[in-house]
Amino acid sequence: MYQQLAKFSAATLHEALGKIGNLPAAIKPIAPGMKICGPAYPVQTMPRDNKIIHRAYANAKAGDVLVVHCSDYYEAGYWGDLMSLGAKTKGIAGLVIDACVRDADDIEAMGFPVFSRGLCIRGTSRLEGGILNEPIVIGGILIHPGDIIVGDRDGVVVVPKDRLAEVIEKATAREAREGSVRQQLRQGKTSIQIYGWE
Repeated sequence: MYQQLAKFSAATLHEALGKIGNLPAAIKPIAPGMKICGPAYPVQTMPRDNKIIHRAYANAKAGDVLVVHCSDYYEAGYWGDLMSLGAKTKGIAGLVIDACVRDADDIEAMGFPVFSRGLCIRGTSRLEGGILNEPIVIGGILIHPGDIIVGDRDGVVVVPKDRLAEVIEKATAREAREGSVRQQLRQGKTSIQIYGWE
C-alpha cells in the first residue's frame, strides 16, 4: 500500500498528517529531481563515524530507505559514491541523512536518491558505534522501522506505518480540493475570494 504515497508530494502528505512528520528543512535532495519513497531503515551513528552505515545498507532489504541520525555532528561526508553504488546495486531505495555527504556529482549521475543537510569533503572514522533498525529521532520526529519516508525537492516527511490508509484518503481529498481551487484561479478569482476571507 505504501507505494501509493509516491504519487503525492511531501508537502501534501505533511498536511494530510495534520501538519506533522516533517524532517528539518535543511535536509534536501542533493539534486533537484531526486525523489524517494519507501520503508524506513533507521540508523544511529557516532559523531563523524560511518562504519555502521556501511553495515546498514548491507543489512537493509531492497526497497528500504536508510534514515540516518549522526548524533548532531554535521561536518563530515558520511556517505559517498562507493556506498551509493553498493546500496543501489542491492536495491536500497535511497538515503536520508541528518548530516552531510560527498561525491555529489557521481551520486547524481548514478541516479541514487540522497537527501542530506549538505555536502562536506571531510572524512569519517571507522570505529563503528550506534544502532541499526531501531527507533531514532530526527528534528523531534520519531522514526520507527517500517514507517514510510517520502521526499522530494521540498523536503522529507515521515508517515507512520499504522496511518497509511488514513493519510492516503486525506491526501486524495486534499488534492481534489486544490484542483477545484486551481480551476477557480484560472477563471479569475483570487485566493482571498475562494477562501472567503474578504
